[in-house]
Amino acid sequence: MSDRTMAAADTPVAGATGSPHVDAGDVGYRKDLKSRHINMIAIGGAIGTGLFLGAGGRMAGAGPSLFIAYAVCGVFAFFVVRALGELVLYRPSSGAFVSYAREFMGEKGAYTAGWLYFLNWSTTAIADITAAATYAHFWAMFSDVPQWVLALIALAVVLTANLISVKYFGEMEFWFAIIKVAALVVFMLIGIYLVVTSHDIGGHTPGFSTISDNGGIFPSGFMPMLLLIQGVVFAYASVELCGVAAGETENPEKIMPRAINSIMWRVGLFYVGSVVLLALLLPYTAYSGDESPFVTVFDKLGIPGAAGVMNLVVLTAALSSLNSGLYSTGRILRSMSMSGSAPRFTGVMNKGGVPYGGILLTAGFGVLGVLLNYVMPGDAFELVLNFASIGIIGTWAMIMVCSLLFWHRSKDGRVTRPAYQLPWAPYTQIVTLFFLGSVVVLMWMDEGISRTTVNCLPLIAAALVGGWFLVRKRVRAVATASKEL
Repeated sequence: MSDRTMAAADTPVAGATGSPHVDAGDVGYRKDLKSRHINMIAIGGAIGTGLFLGAGGRMAGAGPSLFIAYAVCGVFAFFVVRALGELVLYRPSSGAFVSYAREFMGEKGAYTAGWLYFLNWSTTAIADITAAATYAHFWAMFSDVPQWVLALIALAVVLTANLISVKYFGEMEFWFAIIKVAALVVFMLIGIYLVVTSHDIGGHTPGFSTISDNGGIFPSGFMPMLLLIQGVVFAYASVELCGVAAGETENPEKIMPRAINSIMWRVGLFYVGSVVLLALLLPYTAYSGDESPFVTVFDKLGIPGAAGVMNLVVLTAALSSLNSGLYSTGRILRSMSMSGSAPRFTGVMNKGGVPYGGILLTAGFGVLGVLLNYVMPGDAFELVLNFASIGIIGTWAMIMVCSLLFWHRSKDGRVTRPAYQLPWAPYTQIVTLFFLGSVVVLMWMDEGISRTTVNCLPLIAAALVGGWFLVRKRVRAVATASKEL
């Protein structure tokens, strides 16, 4: 097989014959990810920085109603990953939704999907290293170290580990996920015990009165909860990671359905359950965006070392998210590079089957995040969080559009849907797309950085259009050369 994509430049490639699409970006990878890796990657994708750090500031802003936002966004996150799962079972690819966009929408669709995903993870990488630096400041030994220095160290450590091989990535995510899940399980067990026994927490008695005596579920009204949805979407940013990892997995048709189906109950248990417990344990005013809410609880309990241990766990979550971002963008950028829509160096692989060019490009944006932490350490996380949300919304929208086009082609007999399907199609795709559009409207309704981010959408669109005009000749040249082989 040539080292070029088999797709035409601007036209979908699946014909009436139903022959499978071939993506040259899938060549060279090793099938080293096992079932345990994929299951834990799916868990790790559903539990990240957005819960461990972001929940504190959101709880302080919206109160206990935050659990409603997590539940609603979790349902749509499940729809997205279930749609992606159907496409994965149809044709596993390390290019994931970029490869599917190429098949169903042509190279312009693949180009748009890929660079929106890069926007997502390049800004998320900044959020992750910012979170890691913020966590490190919890310990006195790091309190005098500038935030940008800690951010640089975090980036260097994770980048080094990510460049070795996919097997090492899988092992890191496996253990990162176990640490996160174990910590949440321990927190929830302790939290339930504290609520049931009405155990004192820093001079406060936990229970339902914690909510009722502090303004109820909506202490600041209904609108703050709605406005927080755009930030809550960020919390689920990694659920699509298992779809990217499918291209380096043995027997994805057996592994992927179990991993994806389990996301729903994990969302309900870990996200919604944790937020409900946080609301029962302490008044929402006790939390802040400067500290993980889980650390806040253990700190007020006064158990020696407990807050430090939980802080280490949430630091692990941030590093895990950064590790996932470097992994996934490396694969996505390689798929794009093989078709000409990303720089050539992002398609280069090392002997371990790692597309290190794309990984280094994402890490380069992480370095910009280090500079951001130097210039504005107090606002760095919130700023990049909003731009990451735009990338996530765009990526999820592209996945659902691909799913919708796939469904239409199945009705024409050009493709065959696998047994594992997105339920209630095509209505699920349409409702999800409407929800994603509504999130953008909510971002604009919010003030400050959120509205500024939405106002930057024309600039993002102009950058995408300008970039396409720069790469379109190469994209068409690659497609022409592929047809001649």
